[in-house]
Amino acid sequence: QVQLVESGGGLVQAGGSLRLSCAASGRTFSRYTMGWFRQAPGKEREFVSYITWSGGNTYYADSVKVRFTISRDNAKNTMSLQMNSLKPEDTAVYYCAAVARPVVSPRAGDYDYWGQGTQVTVSS
Repeated sequence: QVQLVESGGGLVQAGGSLRLSCAASGRTFSRYTMGWFRQAPGKEREFVSYITWSGGNTYYADSVKVRFTISRDNAKNTMSLQMNSLKPEDTAVYYCAAVARPVVSPRAGDYDYWGQGTQVTVSS
């Protein structure tokens, strides 16, 4: 069982930066692939990025590639998403999610645990 809590969302102007964090409970954080997803009003939840259990592999949606960077600290049971050059279309609720290894996936349906989400709003 993993409990996830996101933080770091807020309001930022286009071109600005935000850093989201996801804190996980439990002692087995290092056994989970971690992902970030987002959902804008009226739209389906979409994949943003994932990082494998050891942090050795990462993957990004084309829409955020180069601008966003995912990372994790297994000693602190945390994951982060550094978001730079933000655009109004990045506005959404951002969720962190976890799935036990060896699953590595960009599909939301493959993840077993979800946080409550944090709002990111980018003004033009």
